[in-house]
Amino acid sequence: MGQTNATFWTGFVFLGFSSFGELQPLLFALFLSLYLVTLTSNVFIIVVIRLDSHLHTPMYLFLSFLSFSETCYTLGIIPRMLSSLVRGRQDISYVGCAVQMFFSASWACTNCFLLAVMGFDRYVAICAPLHYASRMNPSLCAQLVGTSFLSGYLFGLGMTLVIFHLPFCRSHEIQHFFCDTPPVLSLACGDTSLSELGILLLSLLVLLVSFSFIAVSYTYILAAILRIPSTEGRKKAFSTCASHLTVVIVHYGCASFMYLRPKTIYSLKRDQLIAVTYTVVTPLLNPIIYSLRNRAVQTALRNAFRRRLLSK
Repeated sequence: MGQTNATFWTGFVFLGFSSFGELQPLLFALFLSLYLVTLTSNVFIIVVIRLDSHLHTPMYLFLSFLSFSETCYTLGIIPRMLSSLVRGRQDISYVGCAVQMFFSASWACTNCFLLAVMGFDRYVAICAPLHYASRMNPSLCAQLVGTSFLSGYLFGLGMTLVIFHLPFCRSHEIQHFFCDTPPVLSLACGDTSLSELGILLLSLLVLLVSFSFIAVSYTYILAAILRIPSTEGRKKAFSTCASHLTVVIVHYGCASFMYLRPKTIYSLKRDQLIAVTYTVVTPLLNPIIYSLRNRAVQTALRNAFRRRLLSK
């Protein structure tokens, strides 16, 4: 029977937030508002950094690619999630689910690597400020960004293959709003222990490598800041890292909770709420925390509005 169901498998059905009943219209309005703000903010940041020559520095280059990655990540998940809130249930084909998992995993991994690159950028800026321009040259920046995206795609492909080489012969209903690895893996039949181990190892590799890189960078940064004689100087140096640290804590906290925990403590409703945090809230925090609170970006935004008004 299991083999027959696996043979004629056609796809999955998202149950989304069907268990939230009367709250679904309120959730739809809330998530749609947050998504529109997120999409607008990230796209606006990319455009402003692109157009303002004063922001053509490595730090803002990496920030623009992070905003681009976050935008692509949300585009593959949130529109379908909003549709599920309206319709209650939504079908997705086997191939469509695999494609969604590949791109969502790829962009999520890319975000981890880009945050590590941004940590390295802050290390060079604080620990070797006189050599910053020569070390963080355009060639190195392009290599770091390219490596982040390529590594993200490779890990995303690995995670997708680990899941979708399995036969699916259980219920085709996904208790989630997108094809994330834990809920899809729970529908596979047979022994999934090797696949669970594979996902755990890939997740550990992505999170530990990128986070270790960030931790080492900030160890040197902290040592350099403590050597600054004035309190004001230490505060100024630390303020350049505060936004990055905030985003890192939120991003890695959610990712670690979702992918580095035992299967026995999964909770469908709790997992959905955690997933909402890193698919809706975190992409919104990036432009707010990392950009819109930055004086250089604020100046660029004012200049962009001023030019817009003068052109009318």
